Amino acid sequence: MRDLAEARRFYGDLLGCPEGRSSEAWVDFNFYGHQVVAHLSPEECGHRATSAVDGDDVPVRHFGAILPMGEWEALAERLRAAGTQFVIEPHVRFKGQVGEQATMFFLDPSGNALEFKAFGDLSQVFAK
Repeated sequence: MRDLAEARRFYGDLLGCPEGRSSEAWVDFNFYGHQVVAHLSPEECGHRATSAVDGDDVPVRHFGAILPMGEWEALAERLRAAGTQFVIEPHVRFKGQVGEQATMFFLDPSGNALEFKAFGDLSQVFAK
């Protein structure tokens, strides 16, 4: 992260991730039941490469969460209302195919790529 106050606003206020432990150099967030640690490291910020997936240029280095469809839709609307610039707009990928999913990508303030997904059928999460 380039700035911990910025990380707190983004992960805590915008995404609604409760803060856990912290120091002057890092902050733990409860990222939808998983831990994300925002370490202060400005020299490592930014995403640089993409890979083609179902017609989208997906950021190569990314992380994210799988949400229930209703939560995913609510988050997409909250992000739109906040003026979020999406790397990949919220949409359904692999329509009618194995692994059909709702997905969206955007960057945090330090340039880390985030993906949020939702599945109508959770058995499709790792289906081949």
